[in-house]
Amino acid sequence: MVNSHSAADLLVDVQRGNGRVLHRQIEASIREGIRTGRLATGSSLPPTRTLAAELGVSRGVVVEAYEQLVAEGYLVSRSGGYTQVAAGPAPRSADRSAPAPARPVVDFRYGRADVAGFPRAAWLRSFRRVLTEAPHDRFNYQTGSGLPELRAALAEYLNRVRGTSAHPDDVVICTGYAQGISLLVHVLAAAGAGRLAVEDPSSNDDVRPSAAAAGMQVVGIPVDEDGIRIDALERTRADVLVLTPSHQWPIGGVLSPEARAAVLRWARDRDALIIEDDYDAEYRYDRAPVGAMQGLAPDLVVYAGTASKTLAPGIRLGWLVVPERLRHAVAAAKIGADRGSSAFDQLTFSDFLTHGEFDRHLRRMRPVYRRRRDTLLSALGDHLPQLRPVGAAAGTHLVAWLPDSWEEDALVDAARRGGVGISGVSPYRLTAPGPAGLLFGYADLGERVIEEGVRRLAVAVAGLADGR
Repeated sequence: MVNSHSAADLLVDVQRGNGRVLHRQIEASIREGIRTGRLATGSSLPPTRTLAAELGVSRGVVVEAYEQLVAEGYLVSRSGGYTQVAAGPAPRSADRSAPAPARPVVDFRYGRADVAGFPRAAWLRSFRRVLTEAPHDRFNYQTGSGLPELRAALAEYLNRVRGTSAHPDDVVICTGYAQGISLLVHVLAAAGAGRLAVEDPSSNDDVRPSAAAAGMQVVGIPVDEDGIRIDALERTRADVLVLTPSHQWPIGGVLSPEARAAVLRWARDRDALIIEDDYDAEYRYDRAPVGAMQGLAPDLVVYAGTASKTLAPGIRLGWLVVPERLRHAVAAAKIGADRGSSAFDQLTFSDFLTHGEFDRHLRRMRPVYRRRRDTLLSALGDHLPQLRPVGAAAGTHLVAWLPDSWEEDALVDAARRGGVGISGVSPYRLTAPGPAGLLFGYADLGERVIEEGVRRLAVAVAGLADGR
């Protein structure tokens, strides 16, 4: 049972005239209660209006305090308008000789989605329809490709929105991009592929470990702000190329029509396969959507998509659109991996797609992410004009290049000491040298938190400058 605290239980001590702003005093009292274990994980806090009335302050003061503690990870907002103590950090023990690592006050590190925006009510409606209307045999063992309802719904959606050329039989359902790339690498290595090319820099969490486990050599192809460099690709004797052509990760370049045609010529001449990672295609702000490469050459390109960035990573749903020659091998690999993805989740997502709920959710989230992007760009312009943002026209992250004299590692470390979690670009490079930069993820950060994070980062930069 979840404990519910009254305003008195929080032991909030607000003193006017002591020089400290009121919301900081409220934050400090609640934070201390969580750290000492007096406020247990899962406990509900009073509504902001109730606490404000008992403390004799405006509701906005309490809202600001709660939002800051949510950003720090001490509290979590739940649907229905109530707030709970999050699962961490751990209470203080009597031995303070080894304090736990500090949690960032503002965390710009990439990889999180705004799960608070998950459309629970619409998802529940779809789930209820599945429970009452789905045929009994849909809950039995299934083929490795996935359930036909979802494969048909995805083919229709991707052809309509992303310009793919997908037949439902081409679609294989998986638990996300990580599993999808693992299945593909396993199948391709078994067929004799020995060298896999990746963009440099690129994400190193999924592709590289899978290729290494399969005994494949991984080579990096340099990218610039327009995407992968075609001259470097044409010198590469790779069997497989993993590409993010619509919004290169992390720099954000968009592969031009001429460059796409050159990549496809290279693949046809080499008898190579392209894996198109379309990780954030739905979020475009300052330009028209760019169609998927798969639609240009479905025999050369595997299209990989996922619900992790658009809905929530915890759903564990992804999809591959594979050439006909790979259908059976990839489906068999999926069966060997886990006997197939959840039938309930597949059917619910299929219903969610066919009833237009996915489109409505994306229309609702695009302006949310755009406002956060705009806030980040504005704050960088105001507080850190020395940085040069790139790749901001789409997605939920951007890269900001540093001046030549700045050291990336030193700035990341100084930011951490100042309460800001952020990553540099260098850890994502394979071999190609390049400029120093910072990677800002903003998907799950409110606008005030973004501004606070950039201000803290500017203070860290000033501190480094003073120390030189």
